Amino acid sequence: MPNIKIFSGSSHQDLSQKIADRLGLELGKVVTKKFSNQETCVEIGESVRGEDVYIVQSGCGEINDNLMELLIMINACKIASASRVTAVIPCFPYARQDKKDKSRAPISAKLVANMLSVAGADHIITMDLHASQIQGFFDIPVDNLYAEPAVLKWIKENIAEWKNCTIVSPDAGGAKRVTSIADRLNVDFALIHKERKKANEVDRMVLVGDVKDRVAILVDDMADTCGTFGHAADKLVSAGATKVYAILTHGIFSGPAISRINNACFEAVVVTNTIPQEDKMRQCPKIQVIDISMILAEAIRRTHNGESVSYLFSHVPL
Repeated sequence: MPNIKIFSGSSHQDLSQKIADRLGLELGKVVTKKFSNQETCVEIGESVRGEDVYIVQSGCGEINDNLMELLIMINACKIASASRVTAVIPCFPYARQDKKDKSRAPISAKLVANMLSVAGADHIITMDLHASQIQGFFDIPVDNLYAEPAVLKWIKENIAEWKNCTIVSPDAGGAKRVTSIADRLNVDFALIHKERKKANEVDRMVLVGDVKDRVAILVDDMADTCGTFGHAADKLVSAGATKVYAILTHGIFSGPAISRINNACFEAVVVTNTIPQEDKMRQCPKIQVIDISMILAEAIRRTHNGESVSYLFSHVPL
């Protein structure tokens, strides 16, 4: 592939390497370091003039540092005469702050979108945005890829009794995602409705749907502290589910998440590698990882060659 360069930020080197290997390319030379006052310094170590540049940086770990590093890398490539700069952001930072849900709340996802555009990004590739309308915050093209085909493949290969399962959404917001998977597998779906009497009181969870004597598969786009997930798993077991699996795109797992997963009655918690999971897997044997590097690599290849990306919405590249 001529005229293409792939650079990796420091947030997820392993994923960047897998993408580069899949495309048969070397990762571009870049040095990112911090000055003693914690300012980020980026040096691009090779010419990018006239090249189609892809910068892989996930919104995880030290989120603010990594976001700043991405903005500086985009700008460095842009002012070094790169013909097009694409930011590949597997997990979009600040995606949960996408609306004014109370007075004087910021819409930080829009701010991040503006910062990426001003830095000089010409195109964004991301995965399973928390809210699809974030694509509308940008005036540049955004490809929002789905982990769904990889999730379907994992379910069919790893859950023997998948034909007798119920796909469950832990909240009303994920209903669309869950119905889509349930339709493709031709199984039933259910959702859990949370009732809050008032703040800080124990939620009453109401299960809408039937899981009795079935495998329940909880599906969501991200899990952070896993509070809702733990309660949901207990609810499903008490409603008669034989086994409970959880499948997520972005496993953030901050704070007490790992101990909650260890204590909850999950058979397995399956996440994709949009966020590095090696440390978490050592602490929690229930966590399993689906590799989505080939989906991102294929999106980069198709974008570079000017081909349609819509094939990836329903298929996993071989």
